[in-house]
Amino acid sequence: MAIIKPFKGVRPPKNLVEQVQSRPYDVLNSDEARAEAGDNEMSLYHIIRPEIDFPIGTDEHAPEVYQKAAENFAKFQQNGWLLQDNKEQYYIYAQTMNGKTQYGLVVCAYVDDYMNGVIKKHELTRKDKEEDRMKHVRVNDANIEPVFFAFPDNEELAKVVAKYTSNAPEYDFTAQLDGFRHQLWVVDGDEDIATITAEFAKMPSLYIADGHHRSAAAALVGKEKADNNPAHRGDEEYNYFMAVCFPANQLTIIDYNRVVKDLNGLTPDEFLAALSKNFVVEPKGAEEYKPVALHNFSLYLQGQWYSLTAKPGTYNDSDPIGVLDVTISSNLILDNILGIKDLRTDKRIDFVGGIRGLGELKRRVDSGEMKVALALYPVSMKQLIDIADTGNIMPPKTTWFEPKLRSGLVIHKLS
Repeated sequence: MAIIKPFKGVRPPKNLVEQVQSRPYDVLNSDEARAEAGDNEMSLYHIIRPEIDFPIGTDEHAPEVYQKAAENFAKFQQNGWLLQDNKEQYYIYAQTMNGKTQYGLVVCAYVDDYMNGVIKKHELTRKDKEEDRMKHVRVNDANIEPVFFAFPDNEELAKVVAKYTSNAPEYDFTAQLDGFRHQLWVVDGDEDIATITAEFAKMPSLYIADGHHRSAAAALVGKEKADNNPAHRGDEEYNYFMAVCFPANQLTIIDYNRVVKDLNGLTPDEFLAALSKNFVVEPKGAEEYKPVALHNFSLYLQGQWYSLTAKPGTYNDSDPIGVLDVTISSNLILDNILGIKDLRTDKRIDFVGGIRGLGELKRRVDSGEMKVALALYPVSMKQLIDIADTGNIMPPKTTWFEPKLRSGLVIHKLS
């Protein structure tokens, strides 16, 4: 069963939250972080993207860059841009996108639950990315950014959320870049805190929706601290890491699409002919075409859109991994035809979150940077949970959640 606890969040004063908050570290590059931070010395990018405080071109993984993150974290606290709450409590974080609001509980999840599989994964992680985040957690002695969990629907938790969100939030702002609204409430009532803890204790599993590398890094650093502490008791703050947990029924996964640099030596006509072996290929002209159902794909090539529908017998509906469109496209198009064997390491392929729209796929092909684009129908939350429950792992770059969690609203110190 899932073990969670309240914590003394470190967060901005109400009047500074919009200056401090940022997008997550992994949805933008150094140049974008530098531009977004601009001359705002309170921007969290100085902690999560500290290379922006160095000359352009500085290695973001250099030891001095990690150390700068810790110096900036200390500076933010000394200057009162981040303050620690006096009481262990939970928080409610609401995000509104396109008129739809989802309500998450900000909690501390248990490191051992990650290790023993109560917290379920659906993606593989890369050791280099794990180590990057581990260094960041170690040097700051804190979870600066949360991970994103889903949990089974729960009426008692919904009642607690409704009670607090009927009042004015502590934070309430609309992010300028994407127009999404973000709100935060503090759950400080002792009975409500106890209810949240107890309701999570009834859940057999929590599910990582987004943030597999952050989850792994946070848990591994927590275990590392326990192993290195001869006086370890088990109730230290490092035994927990920060997560925002949303009811699964409120979450939506959007498409995660592919662009490829070449046709593996084939002409466009040869490529289309190869596709027709396993797909019904239908030209759609110059107008954008979006996949309409599972096993239907959208292809953009030489200024034209095509509908690809996988033929019966090319996939196995009883296989939770084999039935995924990302598996079908990886096996029958990217591997068999284009020769891309490993989605995580091959430099010929790149990935585009569906939030950018089909226009971004068209732009990257029309520019000559890429030769062909492939759009997929999104995975469902049910598919994600079924795969996690059966201990399976999705192929790389399968899920894209929006809206992304804003960073800097709450931080968790490990000591």
